[in-house]
Amino acid sequence: MSQSYNRGLIEDFGRWREFSAGMWAWIFHKFTGWMLIGYLFTHIAVLSSFLAGPEAYTDTIQGLEGLLLIRMLEVGLLAVAVFHILNGIRLLLVDLGIGLDSQDKSFYASLILTGIITVASVPTFLDGFGGVLG
Repeated sequence: MSQSYNRGLIEDFGRWREFSAGMWAWIFHKFTGWMLIGYLFTHIAVLSSFLAGPEAYTDTIQGLEGLLLIRMLEVGLLAVAVFHILNGIRLLLVDLGIGLDSQDKSFYASLILTGIITVASVPTFLDGFGGVLG
């Protein structure tokens, strides 16, 4: 029979400080996966406006693209997707036995590369946005 262990309230709230890079990689990978699933449903909802006709779809896209908030959310979506892809590749390599001794470094590299790609893409997402770049 197994025994239960009561960790107490203080340990439960302060435990995140003890997480290693591998635990953060797992948390971020799960979080970005759920974010991508949420985006999938939003994407399907926007695409369904095409059922009302091509003009309705065009109006929907133009209306959404005219909002700065949507442009910023697209940048966030790119960051989420890029990290999820890079971390997935990292996990695949680890599962194949490649880079087992440098998992922390590869996680940090995926974070840095995600940041670089995201920051470099911001002008592309804001291109043509009259409210910001005129």
